[in-house]
Amino acid sequence: MDRIRKSFDRQGLMRTLGAVLDSVESGTVTITCAFDERLTQQHGLFHGGVAASLVDVACGYAALSVMPAEREVLTVEFKIHFLKPAKTDRLVAVGQVVQAGRTLTVCEGSVFDATRTRLLARMTTTMMAVDAASA
Repeated sequence: MDRIRKSFDRQGLMRTLGAVLDSVESGTVTITCAFDERLTQQHGLFHGGVAASLVDVACGYAALSVMPAEREVLTVEFKIHFLKPAKTDRLVAVGQVVQAGRTLTVCEGSVFDATRTRLLARMTTTMMAVDAASA
């Protein structure tokens, strides 16, 4: 899964957020992000855009983890439900492949608090496989 770690390291947004690629397994990826007041909304909670970005990337890399080496993935669509306020020291985003196809891969993502006991958000997303040269 070195390919995924190298790709993650090239993500400017993830660097900006201070996100960390926590674990990579075939079909499952976990990304974490420590609290920083620069990542908050007006109530001092993690901004929903941060949570959405983390779990979108986790789902994308989960999809990539089951793709052949000559393929990459791009997000086609996603829907996210924010279930609880993101008041925590760390966001934990987990992306998992539900169904991998030749062209489209469906993933589900979850965002948890630092203890991984409170589910903060859920995402369903579709990833499209593209040739690595065209990505």
